[in-house]
Amino acid sequence: DEVHIFSRGEHPLTIWDTNGNFISSWGEGTFSANPHGIYIAPNDNVWLVDRDFHIATEYTPGGQVIRTLGEKLAPSPSFQGIPFNMPSGLAIAPNGELFVSDGYGGHRVHKFSPEGELLLSWGKQGTGPGEFALLHNIWVDKDSRIIICDRENDRIQIFEDDGSFVEEWTDISKPGDVWVHEDLVYCVEQGEHGGVSIWTLTGEVVSRWKIDDEPGRGTIIGGHGITVDSEGSIYVTEIGTGERVSKFVRV
Repeated sequence: DEVHIFSRGEHPLTIWDTNGNFISSWGEGTFSANPHGIYIAPNDNVWLVDRDFHIATEYTPGGQVIRTLGEKLAPSPSFQGIPFNMPSGLAIAPNGELFVSDGYGGHRVHKFSPEGELLLSWGKQGTGPGEFALLHNIWVDKDSRIIICDRENDRIQIFEDDGSFVEEWTDISKPGDVWVHEDLVYCVEQGEHGGVSIWTLTGEVVSRWKIDDEPGRGTIIGGHGITVDSEGSIYVTEIGTGERVSKFVRV
């Protein structure tokens, strides 16, 4: 396994081994001050979502541009439903379709064909089913269900891939990112009582640990992203005063 980190530093995309040893970097001078989402495709290509440039771009593993969804520095009108206005994340369904959370300015989910043709959009600003306060990230599970971190509504929303609402999980504090591994949903929570929570695909909490008051081993400070490797180890990226990656291993 390798760990890819998309950050807001001098070296935007850095690659590490699972012991925290630096391997390489790329993307210097390419992104805005607020890059946001990363997704490694099944073919190892790297999708990067740049919030302030309003685009999602596919790269080779070495950093060569393959294609871009959206137009750089050309946001759609806020809350009008057209891609993109400050997108936050991207995920790929088992059939290759692409789903983008148009999180900060769009309040929509956009579905694209594997070739990049816009097929469907849904959502609007609000608190009801299928409405969003801030779509902070997105995942697609093995059954092509769309998992949305509706952060400012303190919930996860689940949809079928045609946009129909399935359910919401509300026992959560400002979900920031999710990752599905071996039929478990791993979530980093960003609220005052946030941390990491682990769920079944049916919405039952399996485990949870929260932040504590002092920096130290096991503490999560400003958790923003989460991933799980092939051995089940959990990696949490932290922003703000954290500015690090914390690794948690199974015991």
